[in-house]
Formats: sequence, structure tokens, C-alpha cells
Amino acid sequence: MGVTRRIIFPALRLLVWAVIAVALVRIAFDGADLDTTSDALTPTGSVSEPTVAAETGTITNVVTVQGAVVADPAVVARATLAGTVSKVLAADGAAVQAGTPLLEIRQETPQEPIVKTDPVTGEQTTTERKPKVTVEVVKAPVAGTLAMPTLKDQVLSVGDEVAKVSPGTLSVSGTLTPDQQYRLIGAPTTAQVTLNGGPAPFECTGLRIGAPATASGQQPDDGATTSTSGALTCAIPAGVTAFAGLGASMQVTNGEAKDAVVVPVTAVQGSVQNGNVWVVAAEGDEPEQRAVKLGLTDGKSVQITEGLALGDTVLQFIPVPGGADGEVDCDDPAQYDPTVCGG
Repeated sequence: MGVTRRIIFPALRLLVWAVIAVALVRIAFDGADLDTTSDALTPTGSVSEPTVAAETGTITNVVTVQGAVVADPAVVARATLAGTVSKVLAADGAAVQAGTPLLEIRQETPQEPIVKTDPVTGEQTTTERKPKVTVEVVKAPVAGTLAMPTLKDQVLSVGDEVAKVSPGTLSVSGTLTPDQQYRLIGAPTTAQVTLNGGPAPFECTGLRIGAPATASGQQPDDGATTSTSGALTCAIPAGVTAFAGLGASMQVTNGEAKDAVVVPVTAVQGSVQNGNVWVVAAEGDEPEQRAVKLGLTDGKSVQITEGLALGDTVLQFIPVPGGADGEVDCDDPAQYDPTVCGG
């Protein structure tokens, strides 16, 4: 029994481990068929550019602009005559109407004396003349609260600021991105306004587009770096309760086209008046660039008014500049690519 434990069992264990080791070595080196000549991989895929067909649809050009309620600026009243203030007709802080007399300016212009000669004696007689007096009344340009810093007997020149009238009215103002400003060409004079936390949406009047405001604080700072090209402003009608600084949005509907030929905006180079599309005549053919006339857009689809027929197939995405020849003509606005040309 002692011989079995000391000699036979250890020998069997060594034999088992040896068999395992040999099996592992064989699996590692002979277990896989590494012959690649019979199963060589060959590429079978192909890359094709997505296309879309021109179809009919309804385009409603609705532009939504985020903004804020602002107090309308005071309107300046200026002197229209050089002279001296002879009368102040309205007190500082008074409520005035448009056309209310504010002050009177008096101008005295000296006149040449009258000289007479006696025909017999030749003696000359000089008679002084009174100065010519001109009086001009400056009136309030708009209705509102008057700020009158001008004093009686103050000397004024033409164009000097003599008073300001704060109308006490409010407007909604928001900045426009370049694409929004293009979409608002020929816009109406009204817009639908929604005040944050305020009354139901209402129509504002006197819609106008001007230069963007340079003063800060009129709109919430959302950290965006989008460039602005203009400001959209419209007047809040009387009877609507609002407060300066309140957030608001303006929705302007600038046209609708029914049963129009449309394609996605991604398929068109350009966004207003003129554009280019790449037409695919048949599967496998090279895309052909074609000039088209553009109509309305809703930001997703654009109306094609000329140059493309219903059912024509175009590339869904415009080609990358220089994609065909590998070069970009930086002098060609249609090919200009900031990543290649710089700037």
C-alpha cells in the first residue's frame, strides 16, 4: 500500500498532466486551418448617394422670432429756428398730446436804416428801423410725458434738442438671423405675439425690420453665437398688459404656396431667389448641376418655381465642394468652403 501511494499515484498524475499539455499544444498550433487562399474576402459593397424626387406640397413660410418687451424710446423735439427762448409753454413732467406747444423761439434780425437825401440842401437824414422779428413755436412730436430741460432766455441753434416726449408705449423686439431676414422679405405689417406667462396670443401692428440693437439686456442671453443681421419690432396694442423685459415670441406668416414643386432644403445650394440642384437622370449616371428659381421655404422644404419638374430626381444632399476634382475654387462663391479656403 505504501508503494502505491509513493510511486504509482504520483506517476499517474504526471502522466495525466503530460497528456493535457500535449493536447493544449496541438490545439494551439494545429487546431485551426489558416489557409486563406480558398476563403479570401473580396469587397462586395458600394457607396451610393441618396436621392429624392421632386414632389408637390404646401409650403407655409412661418418665421418665429424670440424677443422681449421693450419700452419705446423717447422722441426728441428740436429747435427749428435759431434764436432765444421767449416763452416756455409746457412744464417739465406734463402729459402732452401730439402737437401741444412746448416753447416759443424769438429771432430778431437787424435791418438796414433808411437814408433820405434832401434834394435842395443835399442833407442826409438817417432813420433807424426796428429789427425783423420771427417767432417759431416748437410742438410735441408725439403724445406722452414731457421732459423739458430748456429754460426761458436760452439761446438756441437750429437742430438743438429742446425737449423729449416719452410715449409710454411698449413694443416687442427680437433679433433676426440672416436666413430669417431673407424669409421675411416683403413681410406683412402684423405678427402674432405670445408673452411668456402673459395673456393669450394677440396681434401686434407696425411690424418693421431695422438694424439690430447695440445695447445689451433687451433679450435673454442663451450663450448662442449665432450671427444677427437685423431686428424685428412691432407695437403692442393698447389694452394688452405687458412689462418691459418680459420674454416674448413673434410669429410672422409671410406667404403660402399650395400644390408647389418642392424638394428638401438640403438638396438645394442657396436659399433665396436662385439656387442649384444636382439632377440624376438615371441610376448610375453622374449628377448634373442645374440652376433653379426658388420660392417660399418653411425651413425644411423649399419651393422650386422654375428649372425642375415634378418627379425629377435630385441628390438629397448637395455635393461637397471639390468632391469631384478634389479641388475647391475659393474665388467661386458657390464652391467657397471655410475649412479649405480659410476664414
